[in-house]
Amino acid sequence: MKTLFFSCIFLLTLVACSSDSGKETDANTPKSGPIYTLIFLDKSISVNPNQAFVAQKYQSALNDIIEQNIKNKGDKLEVYFIHENTSKARALSVTTRSEMEDVSSANATDRETAQTSFDVSLSREKAAIRQRVLQQLAAPNSSSSRKETDIWASLPVIAKANESGATLKVYYLSDMVESVYSAGRRDFHKTPPKDNAQADTWAKADAGQLKRYTIGSPDIEMILPFAPDASVKVNNPAVTQYWTTLFQELGAGTVEEQ
Repeated sequence: MKTLFFSCIFLLTLVACSSDSGKETDANTPKSGPIYTLIFLDKSISVNPNQAFVAQKYQSALNDIIEQNIKNKGDKLEVYFIHENTSKARALSVTTRSEMEDVSSANATDRETAQTSFDVSLSREKAAIRQRVLQQLAAPNSSSSRKETDIWASLPVIAKANESGATLKVYYLSDMVESVYSAGRRDFHKTPPKDNAQADTWAKADAGQLKRYTIGSPDIEMILPFAPDASVKVNNPAVTQYWTTLFQELGAGTVEEQ
């Protein structure tokens, strides 16, 4: 009888410990943090965002970016222009203010009301952000800065954003044709990589001096202004290969193009 009694006590203790352990795990499970979105819009002479195909592709891409990345209070989105002075060309910075109230102790009706209120508020914020981003897409650049394309200069911007500790997502709406006239810089208009092997070699060599920028492990997407049937002369795959390799060498998480 005593054996049965102590066995029951032992089993109850195990159940209690298991239950407490589960509670502790739930309490310590980290919540998803904010998303930091960086959008680089090419304002150099080689990209025309008013061309019908480009405008449609870029507007659709920006709508998707905002829909996917603007979800909670604290999510941040910044737009930079790519041209001669990219690192100083911030055109827009917004942070989401909509907040879902704490409904952990609320009944089902109050939870539903709170969710609806949050959804409406967030939807309005997204609409306002979308309008402002599309305005920047359409903004012309008639200054002399449009003659050069300094994509390297986006790296210190990414490194600065990485310091926030947020989940970092980076988008380039650009042909990715680096074109800087200074000594020691790439000018892909004048001398593009001839094939993927040369692109990889150049990218690895350049990464050596660019690793001073700690970009973390952001997801990077290059959204090119080219139709699917564009020729190799127009859409040189070795150019995007260069950037894919360079970003990977610098520590990027994923690098994609579309």
